[in-house]
Amino acid sequence: MPTSSTVSRALWRLRYRAAPEVASEVRRRAVLATHHHCRLEVPRQVRLGPRFRVDIPDDGTLIVGRGCEFRDGFTCEISGSGRVAIGAGSIFTASALVQCSTSIEIGTRCVFGQACFIGDGNHRFRDHTRHILDQGYDYRPIVIEDGVMVLSKCTIVNSIGRGSIIGANSVVVKPIPAYCLAVGAPARVIHYFGPPELRPAELCD
Repeated sequence: MPTSSTVSRALWRLRYRAAPEVASEVRRRAVLATHHHCRLEVPRQVRLGPRFRVDIPDDGTLIVGRGCEFRDGFTCEISGSGRVAIGAGSIFTASALVQCSTSIEIGTRCVFGQACFIGDGNHRFRDHTRHILDQGYDYRPIVIEDGVMVLSKCTIVNSIGRGSIIGANSVVVKPIPAYCLAVGAPARVIHYFGPPELRPAELCD
């Protein structure tokens, strides 16, 4: 006969696993129900944690691949006809913000640490006679390829190549090639770890 403590632990494990899945499905259905005016694809095989929020006021697109995890505090804001696609198995840990007016493509099995920002636009600011909010934006489509890892508190406003790692507190303002470790503000490549034949020319000695 199982003891009361054994039964209690089994019930706790069941609750610990089942409750987040139920809450995730409730969030998924609520998001889909309030976004019939745009294209929103979030399959059942996605985990939507607390504070998952989507803001698509126009005809934008958000496509999420199977097996993605949004653990806590994910916000995606898509303006106009902007398009965000997140590949299967990618993970956002906590307090992420994605802002898109053109296109942001995120590959499969990418990982984003706490408090990451991804945006495809920069404020214009060089006209001293106008307030910064009246000067508009410069936009660029962003591609983050498969297997990228972005550590905590990073700002991403340019593309990142396959398998690269972005160190904590970095600001990516220029494209990062594949299989590179980049750190700093602005981020710069300090190490290449990919196949020799794919080493970027600018990183050759």
